[in-house]
Parts: sequence; structure tokens; C-alpha cells
Amino acid sequence: MMGHHVEGISTLLDLHEQIIDQGGGYWIKIEAWQVPATADIPHGVRYSLTLHEPYGKRILGYDNAHAVKPPGKSRFSGKRLPYDHRHRHASDKGVPYEFEDAHQLLSDFFKEADRVLEEVRQS
Repeated sequence: MMGHHVEGISTLLDLHEQIIDQGGGYWIKIEAWQVPATADIPHGVRYSLTLHEPYGKRILGYDNAHAVKPPGKSRFSGKRLPYDHRHRHASDKGVPYEFEDAHQLLSDFFKEADRVLEEVRQS
């Protein structure tokens, strides 16, 4: 691992298998484990950060489990598809997420989780 990707990796790895109660039956699950760094996962960490509703359905997720096609791009564009992505709702196939470092990932995820929880509590 090199450069800015290293920032916060140990913090992310320390959060592996944490379940964080968000009140009202909502909860967050964090999974993160080290893998060999590759072109697809240059930071060497597989991760899944998910927000769930009371019945267990995922309503927000950030992960790098699979490649996603950028919106509006031809599937034959010849570019490497990004692995880092986020799911904005349960049926979302994922939109690319620009991984800067693990601290930024955690900050972005929790900020969006707070926004989603605020929305569901107002409806």
C-alpha cells in the first residue's frame, strides 16, 4: 500500500464486524479485512459499510465487492470498472465512489447514513 490510501486503514480494520445501533431499530454493520493490493483494490482492504432498516433490509451501502458500470457509459468503453462504490437504496446496483482514504470513506458513509436516517424519520 502506498501514499494516501494508507490513511485510516487500521481504524477501518479495527471496526470489522461492528454492529452500531442507530435507534428506532436501524443499525449499521461494518466489515473490513485486509487482502493483497491489486489494481482493482489498491488500498488492500475489502470493505462493506451498510445501514439497515428494522427488518434487516439494506437501505445504504458502501463497498468494493464488485465492479460497477459508471452511469451513462457504454459497457464496451474499454475502461477498468471501479470496485469502490455505494448503493443509495436496496435495489441500486451501485454508483462509483472515489476512494481517497479510509478516514474519508468512514466520514462519507456516516454523513450519508445520518442523512438517510433523517429522511426516514421525517416520512
